[in-house]
Amino acid sequence: MNASTKPVPRPGVMDIAAYVPGKEHAGGVARVFKLSSNETPLGPSPKAIEAFQTAAGKLELYPDGQARVLRDAIAEVHGLNPANILCGNGSGELLALLANIYLGPGDEAIITEHGFLLYRIQILAAGGTPVTVPETDRRVDVDAILAAVTERTKIVFLTNPGNPTGTYVPYADIKRLHAALPAHVILVLDAAYAEYVRRNDYEAGIELVSGSRNVVMTRTFAKVYGLASLRIGWIYGPAEIIDAMNRVRGPFNINTPALFAGAAAMRDQPHVAKAVEHNQIWLGRVSEALTALGLEVTPSVTNFILIHFPDQDRKRASDADAFLTSRGFVLRAVSSYGFPNALRMTIGSEEANTGVIAALTEFMERT
Repeated sequence: MNASTKPVPRPGVMDIAAYVPGKEHAGGVARVFKLSSNETPLGPSPKAIEAFQTAAGKLELYPDGQARVLRDAIAEVHGLNPANILCGNGSGELLALLANIYLGPGDEAIITEHGFLLYRIQILAAGGTPVTVPETDRRVDVDAILAAVTERTKIVFLTNPGNPTGTYVPYADIKRLHAALPAHVILVLDAAYAEYVRRNDYEAGIELVSGSRNVVMTRTFAKVYGLASLRIGWIYGPAEIIDAMNRVRGPFNINTPALFAGAAAMRDQPHVAKAVEHNQIWLGRVSEALTALGLEVTPSVTNFILIHFPDQDRKRASDADAFLTSRGFVLRAVSSYGFPNALRMTIGSEEANTGVIAALTEFMERT
């Protein structure tokens, strides 16, 4: 007989550190620029907003449990078979499904030193063991991943491009990693920021997934598509893995307005191109301006930068964070990612970007 006097979570659950998102507010400041969550400053496509508003007239009806309208739009734009696509309540739901389906007590999943914090949470929640491997110069080290593979390894979680580093793994290295993995290990390519990358040697994962049985790629509508509040993600994978995920997912995991807004956003690629162009311009300008101030900026291919501060009194990241917040600029502290003296900054609107540059200029010049 269980002697406990109250419900008790299974062992390990209460050892999980809850995910803490970027802050949103700056107390006592009239106007706040939120640059902590990598949201697009251009907002969603007007066509997505219109589709959302139209769908609001049918809120009494259950959504399509197969998400056909959204899967068809994704398949059309990317040239994929919709049968190999599964949509979810953000890519986080899909990553959690993978962990819960393929991991259990005694199983291991590999994550990288500065990888997305949610992976560790999901691995532990599934009863698995996270194995963290080092990165090299803030870049994923394929050889370190391969060295950590054991007979207990079931999944490798890889953010590409990385968050919060903004660096990426060239496709040749991804293929080398996959070729060396045992056939039973799933390689998860989390390509949340893929649309922003403009490098000839980068590939989000579609090609590798299409020719493999143990690779999946996850994507999101929360970044370049500007639909973060609707929580829409999708995964492209082999039929066997998609089938397993379909068996355990929630039956109506995406609401109707999200389905139609997502489909409209996906088809409005000119709007995506505008967002990417804005980012390309300001990513370079902000990086150059902050470097000129004496700050180190990790070279980024995404819509954010990782800013490293001097290790001296009144000049550390915590000091800069307080200074910027007092002026209405909210960035992301990333000590939980292994960068105690750095801040991550979303590339925002022109006004936000120039405001941060001016504020950090003042910060660095003060005594």
